[in-house]
Amino acid sequence: MAFFTFDASYSLGKVRTVDTRRVNIQVHSDEDLRKARVGQLVALALPGALEEWLIGIIDKVIKTPVLEDETDTGLQGTDEVTELFLPRESVMNTVRLTLVGTVGLDKDSRPRFSRSLVQVPEIDGECYILRDAQLQAFMNLLSVEGCTAHSLEMGRYTIDENATAYLDGNKFFQRHASILGSTGSGKSWTVAAILEQAAKLPSANLIIFDLHGEYRELSYARHLRIPGPEELGKDDPSLLYLPYWLLNTEEMQAMFIDRSEFSAHNQVMAFQDTVVAEKEKTLEILKKEEVLNAFTLDSPIPFSIQNVIAKLKELNEQMVPGAKPNTEKKGPFNGEFDRLIPRLNSKVSDKRYGFLFQSPESENQYDSMADMMKRLMDYSGSKAQIKVIDFSEVPADILPVIVGLVARIIYQVQFWSDRDKRKPMAFVCDEAHLYLPKKEGRNPVEQRAIENFEKIAKEGRKYGVALLVVSQRPSDVSATILSQCNNVIALRLTNGDDQATVRKLMPESLEGLMETLSILDIGEALVVGDAVLLPSRIRIHPPNEKPLSATIDFWDEWSKQPDSPDFAKAVENMRRQNRA
Repeated sequence: MAFFTFDASYSLGKVRTVDTRRVNIQVHSDEDLRKARVGQLVALALPGALEEWLIGIIDKVIKTPVLEDETDTGLQGTDEVTELFLPRESVMNTVRLTLVGTVGLDKDSRPRFSRSLVQVPEIDGECYILRDAQLQAFMNLLSVEGCTAHSLEMGRYTIDENATAYLDGNKFFQRHASILGSTGSGKSWTVAAILEQAAKLPSANLIIFDLHGEYRELSYARHLRIPGPEELGKDDPSLLYLPYWLLNTEEMQAMFIDRSEFSAHNQVMAFQDTVVAEKEKTLEILKKEEVLNAFTLDSPIPFSIQNVIAKLKELNEQMVPGAKPNTEKKGPFNGEFDRLIPRLNSKVSDKRYGFLFQSPESENQYDSMADMMKRLMDYSGSKAQIKVIDFSEVPADILPVIVGLVARIIYQVQFWSDRDKRKPMAFVCDEAHLYLPKKEGRNPVEQRAIENFEKIAKEGRKYGVALLVVSQRPSDVSATILSQCNNVIALRLTNGDDQATVRKLMPESLEGLMETLSILDIGEALVVGDAVLLPSRIRIHPPNEKPLSATIDFWDEWSKQPDSPDFAKAVENMRRQNRA
């Protein structure tokens, strides 16, 4: 029995031109042209194959006036016949479509859909609209093929609300993914919908970089947060300190060294030498001979930042014997650190950076990093499959370094884990444009974060580390990172630059679909990539637990009776950096 059975009412026209994936259909009549809608699916018969059909998506519907010459005969005199050529206007109806796959039979004679195109249609081949029972049959086929042991249910297809849309969970994370959309388009919903399903998997391991506390109330997640000034010293298992000795040389330089200063080179050299000496001292005290023989400046080994400052101060004031007896002259670094030392002292004493420099003594032990990594990477405990790290208390000037630091140390521990015990994990990079900017205008702090994430984007999949990039401004996100995302969930985008960025991520053959980016409904997305059987518009299922990102209804709030805000409390909260 044939998978598709078409009668004349489904006929659209005949193939006029074929160019790889693009096909133009010459439509029989105006009545047939009215059957065609942009985004609609069509089926084309393959030459010589009764049970195989090519599936296409309509990109454009065109009605073109054409001037033709009409020959008319008239009599002049009695015997002479003259041909008169009069212009006549006719119409050419054309539908342009993009081929997206093939429906055929497998070895067991069961219908299946494949993204591959073994053949292209022949000229004058018939094209049929997929609608009613034929559309339902095809969409059911997609749902059945998509519903596997590793499927990720996303929602319903816009063209057929009865058909469930699935993604291949393996391919979605194996090849990185991005969720892009303007504010209020449904990005957080989409992320939460994915997290809810992942949380049900016993060995799932997703880490969310939450910059605004949107996900802090998800009941199925483990919540960690970088402590603010008010929380320093509190005994709270949810607080995540990041001791300064976790920073590598590039990150420390980005925080402390001003490259524009004339003495920057000397500052870097002396600072690095002093840090290495302090790390070496720690290893000698602990008798870690094997590590001592192999460690580098970047090795995460606890050391005293106060000892480093004291040594730099000593060098800055050092006097050495002069050329003449009983005389002294300034040492090689005398006066070179006049700006560096106050900068170091300022950062170390600033409570905004307390999570780095004022962490409890228990966080500065040799074994404390292993305990920290267990909190970040463990997936076996209660609510451990989803970890939400709240960065909302991190100062904006060092936010990229801190987010990049967390990603880097997790990736490095994953890299050095035993291959047979390594479990895959994914980073959900919410508001990625804030710490993963494109090249233009990057400062040294942003550059450090970018380098960490670009390395993960290029090499992470080999070690089981995936990226899920989430942003409302894709045009501001590193092009290198976005280009590595082989799966794109694009929600409504109204900005022209953002639309252009997303178009670059999509195959050229899907330009027609991209035109709908600005008119998508809330929670509706274009899903394209290796993880989806058919590039489609999908209505995302709302999650059971929605993130704290609902748009404020201004007019409704303004319509309420006024109350009495406590501005004194707000000012005091600002001073003590805490809303509690």
